[in-house]
Amino acid sequence: MVKTHLMGVVGGCMLMSLALTVEANASGSTVVAHVLSDEEAVELDIPTDIGLQKERLPLYRSGTVRYFSAGIGQVEREAAYPLFSLKLIFTAGGKPFVTGVGLTLRNAKEETVLTIPRDHVTGPWLFIDLPDGTYEVAATLGSATQKVKDIKVRRGRIATQHVRWAEDRSPALSVQAE
Repeated sequence: MVKTHLMGVVGGCMLMSLALTVEANASGSTVVAHVLSDEEAVELDIPTDIGLQKERLPLYRSGTVRYFSAGIGQVEREAAYPLFSLKLIFTAGGKPFVTGVGLTLRNAKEETVLTIPRDHVTGPWLFIDLPDGTYEVAATLGSATQKVKDIKVRRGRIATQHVRWAEDRSPALSVQAE
């Protein structure tokens, strides 16, 4: 069964929740994500009780760096994602779900490698495909900025970094009735 629910609006973008009954069978079906050949999106293949369903997450590019946001709902949280060298997890005020984070990434020479606008971060996870190196993240939620220094990234491995704010300063969601 596939159900779509309107969760709210963030930065002019509607957030939808996709409810699926995921098959758990002897073959060990899991949700698998892969980058499409045109590199326009990351596609999730979701085995359900009514057959294979697909969900697409926008894949962005800035120069040679690719990135995408995920982590909304159980299906996205359990997916096996392509190996991007950095995974950022955003939390605030004890909430495990924060979106709308603006981000600047700098290398060890303090050169800006990547700037990500808030509207590209639609989930609490941000995957970034970076070359080997040491990086600093400046992440902004509302008016509060958190910096994380000395993040070491190596291709072929995933470095996971949590970015936490004491308070949730994200814009309020406007929830609409179904």
